[in-house]
Amino acid sequence: MLSYPAAIPLSNRTLIRLANLIRARRAERRSRWRRLTSGRQALLVLAHLRNGDTYARLASGFSISITTAWRYVRESIDLLAALADDVQAAAVRAARLAYTILDGTLIPIDRLADQKPYYSGKHKRHGVNVQVVADPAGRLLWASPALPGAVHDLTAARTVGLIDALTSNNVMTFADKGYQGAGGTIRTPFKRHRHRPRLSRHQKDVNRAHARIRALGERAIATLKAWKLLSKLRCCPHRATAILQAILVLQAVEDDRYSR
Repeated sequence: MLSYPAAIPLSNRTLIRLANLIRARRAERRSRWRRLTSGRQALLVLAHLRNGDTYARLASGFSISITTAWRYVRESIDLLAALADDVQAAAVRAARLAYTILDGTLIPIDRLADQKPYYSGKHKRHGVNVQVVADPAGRLLWASPALPGAVHDLTAARTVGLIDALTSNNVMTFADKGYQGAGGTIRTPFKRHRHRPRLSRHQKDVNRAHARIRALGERAIATLKAWKLLSKLRCCPHRATAILQAILVLQAVEDDRYSR
């Protein structure tokens, strides 16, 4: 088996934060011995989430079994996911901003036995629907729990309580035409329909301004998908939410916006 050094594009701050969580968990459980130190386990987990390294590659690189690598990753993801903000906490933080940007994205997954709910007709592939909230600069603010890919963006936003949370906290939110009818504080562009076959010049100007604002939300989606594990999830779709929550916590640490 050949090996080579690899880089993980994350700061040392993120590694230390995760290692401290793992160390505290081991102390709580009074673990006497582990194959890897807390720091090495944290490095393994970051390589999996950020670089998308497989369990087989991690096992070879860290001289452990594939089962041990899987167990270390799962334990760390659950530790991180427990620290993630829920939708209400995210809306409270968003209330401090001038406005937010809402968009949906599809995280691809492997095909599975019960594949119909996970097939997105819009994207023509299987995946999970994730609602992403960005701040005015396009920075990732929050990502929703994962829903089956066949779920429409508006339905997904309502299901996770995002629209109600943003509206109750009076957060002005810009979204695309897929969120027409959301109501509350969600602002969408003008849309042509049979009762309005053409848009006025003013409506077109409003739509262009709206699009310029909303375009920054793509940065948040790009930030989320920079974690290469999300390029295609090869695990049970029910684990997608925990993985997303763990990544949110780590990204907040990386951005130095995590105050806990």
